[in-house]
Amino acid sequence: MDNFTLNNGTTIPAAGIGTFMLQPAEAESSVIAALKNGYTLIDTANAYMNEKAVGRGMKQSGLKREEIYLSTKLWPSEYADADAAIDATLKRLDTDYIDLLFLHQPVGDYIGAYKAMERAVKAGKVKSLGLSNFDIDQIKEVIEATEIKPAVLQVEAHPYFPQNELKEYLKDIGSVIMAWYPLGHGDKSLMEESVFTELAKKYNKSNAQIILRWHTQVGNIVIPGSKSEAHIKDNINIFDFTLTDEELASIKALDKDVRYYTSTKEALQGYLAFAPDFESQP
Repeated sequence: MDNFTLNNGTTIPAAGIGTFMLQPAEAESSVIAALKNGYTLIDTANAYMNEKAVGRGMKQSGLKREEIYLSTKLWPSEYADADAAIDATLKRLDTDYIDLLFLHQPVGDYIGAYKAMERAVKAGKVKSLGLSNFDIDQIKEVIEATEIKPAVLQVEAHPYFPQNELKEYLKDIGSVIMAWYPLGHGDKSLMEESVFTELAKKYNKSNAQIILRWHTQVGNIVIPGSKSEAHIKDNINIFDFTLTDEELASIKALDKDVRYYTSTKEALQGYLAFAPDFESQP
């Protein structure tokens, strides 16, 4: 497993498992399978409604808490009382601390919520802070109003949309990208690009493994999710080969500056209004 050093001196695994769209029972079994197969990074969120299940999976793995890197996210409806939301998140996950805590969406009082996360860092409840789905102007706004620079930005990133402008900006603050939709949301046209097919044959890997390895070599953290233990094993089996500079350049040429998900102001306001009973999850 490769690791990246964050701007606060801590390290994070280059690959982990995501739990987006997994029902609690699925998330629990996927976390157990992932930790059994060499993963140490687990990503969840308040809004995924599976934090309790993730916590159970971590406990059932038999690993010590310090052997697991846990990231989760506060939902906008909780920003107004983020201090209490952080404590509730810790309780649901059944842990004393969170390795990486994100703000999930740039809507509502995200400055106030970020300051609450800073208080959690100072209290030892959180180790690193991140922003999810924030653009450059919003990141700048947070940095100018707070003390602790975000260590990780979780955004859509894949060969068709490599986030070059954002990555150039992040160099100055030492932050890294955690990619969601790392495989382009399973888009067949992306997955079956000839460059991936040729490299898969050369390295005896799948096209998906080539794409995931590209991510880690260009400095992105990847968190593909899966309910299949076979896929979970495959998604981390990417560190026994290295793409050459020429091969990386051929993948870079696929950049279309096209994303699969485009949020709107109306959608963001909907996120703020969406306030499920997080404690009701099984």
